[in-house]
Amino acid sequence: MPPAGVVAARAHLGNIGVYVDALGTVVPVYTVNVLSRVDGELIHVLYQEGQVLHQGDLLAEVDPRPFQTQLTQFQGALVRDQALLANARVDLARYAALLPKHAIPQQIYATQQSLVAQYEGNVKSDEGQIQSAELNISYCRITSPINGRVGLRLVDPGNVITANSTPLAVITQLTPTTVVFTISEQRLPAVRQKSRAGTGLPVDAYDTMMKTVLGHGRLLTIDNQIDPTTGTVRLRATFPNTNGALYANQFVNARLQLEERRNVVLIPNVAIQMNGTATYVWVVQPDNTVVNRPVKLGAGAALESQVLSGVKAGELVVTEGVDRLRPGAKVRAEISGSAPPPQTGAGPGGAL
Repeated sequence: MPPAGVVAARAHLGNIGVYVDALGTVVPVYTVNVLSRVDGELIHVLYQEGQVLHQGDLLAEVDPRPFQTQLTQFQGALVRDQALLANARVDLARYAALLPKHAIPQQIYATQQSLVAQYEGNVKSDEGQIQSAELNISYCRITSPINGRVGLRLVDPGNVITANSTPLAVITQLTPTTVVFTISEQRLPAVRQKSRAGTGLPVDAYDTMMKTVLGHGRLLTIDNQIDPTTGTVRLRATFPNTNGALYANQFVNARLQLEERRNVVLIPNVAIQMNGTATYVWVVQPDNTVVNRPVKLGAGAALESQVLSGVKAGELVVTEGVDRLRPGAKVRAEISGSAPPPQTGAGPGGAL
């Protein structure tokens, strides 16, 4: 039989990451339901749907005229009570001068002291009412409390709104944002051990098909308890999200990198064969014969996997044409191109 033509690749030394994969949800750092703090007619809505807002930007205005009328009334009451207080203090000073001469009874002096205290209380009450009216006037200008993107308009101008009950808009902070994901409690000790360094473990967010990277972030925190019903613990990672690819409440695949293994033996995933009992590869011997050799795999990536035992760096493994091979068969091996760079996707070796 002529030698079988196969394609082979050379095992090589390289770096590969160790990962924990999990399902996650994009959770904004801040989400605010904008409410009015006063009752009244909504006279202006000044934002555009989907607009990116900055803290303090004017969103809407409520008719301030009822509160301005109240303010005028309270200011008038304050002037009146201040005049009464001034007159009472003059009388008190006069009584204080006459009392040592026994020109007035002690009771008149005490009564005047009480009257001064009463007018002082009235003035304080008037000042408080003025401050309350001024505060309500300021609440008529509804501003954005955070930086973020506003959603669809919920109330149109002309409607009469109720304080603290009528949502006007929803603002969500997009940059930065976070992803909350869960891992099994068996993975928690390894994650905690690696996260104690304090630098924040790298976390990548992928789409639901696990093909497109939506963002690169860092592990922020680990929840303080395990869910006893599922045996999982929640983690939160933060992402700059400068491109806006991560959307609030979006489902994503989170990939947490525990470590990067350096100078390990790597082989292409297409060379790895599996049967019901073992994992093996076809190795091309120096005499151009092949042998199927059991291997033990470590961390896996999209294109390559780590070999813990069974193959050494520099050996040739068959990547194409394995269906025509048998132990000891002669082959004519065509060596494929240079080894691919380290990848971040999951492979047969599997993310942890």
